[in-house]
Formats: sequence, structure tokens, C-alpha cells
Amino acid sequence: MKHQTSKHHWLYIGFVRKFFLALISLFIKLFGNKNRSQKWALIYRQRELIFHSVLTTIDRLLGKRQIAPQVISTITHLWGKTLLNTMQNNSRAPNFKQLHGCKPPFFLVVSPTSACNLRCQGCYADSGTKKGILSWAVLERLLDEAKRFWGVPLFVFSGGEPLLYRSEGKDLLDLVEKHSDCLFLMFTNGTLLDQETANRLGRLGNLTPAISVEGMQAETDQRRGQGVFLKTLSAMTNLRNAGVPFGISIMVTRQNINSILKDEFLDFFFNEQGAFYGFIFQYMPIGRNPQVALLPRAEEVEKFWRRSWEVVEKKRYFLLDFWNHGPLVEGCIAAGRENGYFYINWDGKVMPCVFAPYTTMNLNDIYAHHGTINDIWSDPFFKRIRAWQREYGYGQNNPDQHGNWMHACPFRDHHATFMQWVSSHHAQPEHTGSKTSISEHSLAQSLSAISQENLKIRKEIWEQEYLRLHQE
Repeated sequence: MKHQTSKHHWLYIGFVRKFFLALISLFIKLFGNKNRSQKWALIYRQRELIFHSVLTTIDRLLGKRQIAPQVISTITHLWGKTLLNTMQNNSRAPNFKQLHGCKPPFFLVVSPTSACNLRCQGCYADSGTKKGILSWAVLERLLDEAKRFWGVPLFVFSGGEPLLYRSEGKDLLDLVEKHSDCLFLMFTNGTLLDQETANRLGRLGNLTPAISVEGMQAETDQRRGQGVFLKTLSAMTNLRNAGVPFGISIMVTRQNINSILKDEFLDFFFNEQGAFYGFIFQYMPIGRNPQVALLPRAEEVEKFWRRSWEVVEKKRYFLLDFWNHGPLVEGCIAAGRENGYFYINWDGKVMPCVFAPYTTMNLNDIYAHHGTINDIWSDPFFKRIRAWQREYGYGQNNPDQHGNWMHACPFRDHHATFMQWVSSHHAQPEHTGSKTSISEHSLAQSLSAISQENLKIRKEIWEQEYLRLHQE
């Protein structure tokens, strides 16, 4: 649906495009080198490709008039403020940097409820023995403190299905409306995004849904249930009608790794359906019925990495692969690393990452004992992970003296080391499903074996593609 708006609105939209172009160009100039341009030629080239894919996507959606003017106005204001604060040396939380010598986390991932209306194969959500929910009071306090202490501008909702959240007569969009000064991203299966909900999102303007798909209809319905694919397309239609920018979220397994970067799939979602972005996650054997056999193998990793960057460069689609694109963010961003994130689930359990389901803290207990989210950041378990991230190379100038950012996930790529931290800090599995899926000896051995198999390929990519360029 093309939004019928005044000439004034579309002149304003033209200004918005120029505004983002100038802002991103300035961002690249100020932060693209960090005095390491000769050492990181490919990384900075890839960052520029991502920035330009965003601009191309904005152009494409504006040209089709698929974003409502009020949404554009809200996003421009919030992202403009966020980028400018980043350029001003973390003015969003100066006290934190003075106290700790580093920047605070940039965002939080919260699963407010474990409830879900689907039962997708291998999903980590709703795989425990009971339903969980964060109370409205705790959720509201969490956001207030994250903004006040850390200057967090972005919150990500996962699940369960976030649109099923209800507490004290309020739903999740009530929270989004109350915190209109923040940006929100919501991972959703899309089946509950009717036109009324989409219209409400259009009026709010500060939340974008990432709709989960596994491929085209056959692949999506196989994992998510018969008829789910068509429901997701209906959701996308509703969002287009309301002028709400949305994206797709894809879980990569051996079953779909050879199809989701094909032109047929990408053109369908980015051109025909109007997706703004695509988030790619590689399957992790946690949750219900974990299957190591679904993990992508070494020979598939290299092809997928090369094809992902070919897509970004040639088709200008905004794609982020949260493992293969590790060099963009200097490795692992979990455990509250500066400009990284924490994950908090429906029971209040705080974890370093969505895909590293071990915890030493509970937000409900922290608040019951008059603590704050600063107690999370100071926890020894998370401190140890952040120390490893620094040892592995985050923030260091010489790429020859640190680890491989293509192989930087402590849980998947360095599983034995991670489990040592779990043992020494008495971290507990998130729920029974985690203990069954990860701590079981044979499964842990399989995960480590696949990690070693993949290391050879990732080492070749790192040394031949990333490090080789700065030596020439």
C-alpha cells in the first residue's frame, strides 16, 4: 500500500534520506579508522557496505512509499539522537564510563514471557516445565534503570511470543508507548500481527518487528507448523498497510543453508514483501529436542560467508549474520560488553547471551534485595566473560596478537572454556531443557568436535581474507 500524503511530507522524506546519508558518512569518517585503517581494510570496507545497504533500503522503501511519514519522523529523531550521542564519546552515560573506564551496554534483550502459540522444532522458548512471565513492575523498572544508569537507547523483545505478554492489564505495546524516547525491535512469529496491531505500531512509530521465517513456504511450515508461512505474509501485508518497517529473522540449519541466500528467497522478501533487514542466526542445539546434526558444517560456512557479502555488496540488501559477521563488531558482544548486551528471560534470569543459557543472577532477587541493574554488570561470571573478550582482542589495535573474530563465540566456538567458567562461578542452566541439551557429555563432545572442524575454515578466512590485506 502506498501512503497518500502531501507533497510537503515527501519533500520532508527527501530531506530524511539526505540527513541519514550525511550522518552515516560522518559516522564512517569519525569512527571508521580508529587509527587502524591499514590493519583493518576489509572490516572497514564491509562496514561501509552495511551502511550503504541501509541507505539503499531506505531509498527503496521510500520510493515505494511503504513507510508512513509519522514513522519516518519518529525513527529520524530517535536514530539521529542515538548516532549523535555515540559520536560525542558516549555522552549517553558519562558517569558509567568515569566509574568503569568503558562504555555501558548499548541494548538489552528481554523475553518478557515464555508463552507462545507455536511449537517450533528446537526452539529454546517454552521448553521448560512451566510458563514464566516478568511482571509489569519489574519490566518497567528494568527499562527505567537501563535508561538512567546506562543510557540504553534500544530494547529487543524476544520470547516466547512477545505479543502474548499480559501483566497488570497491560501488554507490551503499552510499554513501548510509555517509553517513546527509545527504539524497540521485536522478534515475533508474526501470526498475531493483525491489522489493528499493525496500525497501533504505525501510530507508535518506534518499534520494528522481525518476523521469523525458515525459508519459503515448505521450509517454514515444516519447522513452524502448517499454514504459518501464509500467516506471516498476511502480517507483512498488514505492516505495509500501516507503513511500519519490518524485517525477517532466519535460523540457519543444514536443512536451509543452501536456499536462504538464493535470489528467489531474498528478492521475494526484500523486493516483493518490502523487508527492511534480515537477521541471520545459526542454529544452536538448545531447547526442545536439540539436534547437533542441524548445525552447519565447515564446508558450508565458507560458502555462506562469501555469499552473504556478495548479497550485501551487489544487491544492497541489509543482512546481518550474527556469527559470520563477527569482525564487524570485534567479536562477541555478550555479557554486557561495552556497546553489547545482556539477556534477561521471563523468570528474571540474567544470561550473557540468548544462546548461552546459563545464569548466576535473577533480576527479581536483585530488586527484592534493593539492588539495581548495576549489580548485573558487576557480577563475577559476566566480568570473566568480558575479560576473555578483551584477551581475545576486543579493543586491541594489532590483529596479529589476538583471536579470530570469525571464531569468537565463547559458548559455541570455545565450549570447554565456557563450561569452565560455568563450573567456577556455579552458573546454573536456564531450565531443565538447557541441562539436558548442553551439559550432557556426549552432546558437549559433539559440539566441541564441530567447533574444531569449523575452526579450520574460519582460520583460513580470517588469515587469508582479513589479515592478509593489511600485510600487503
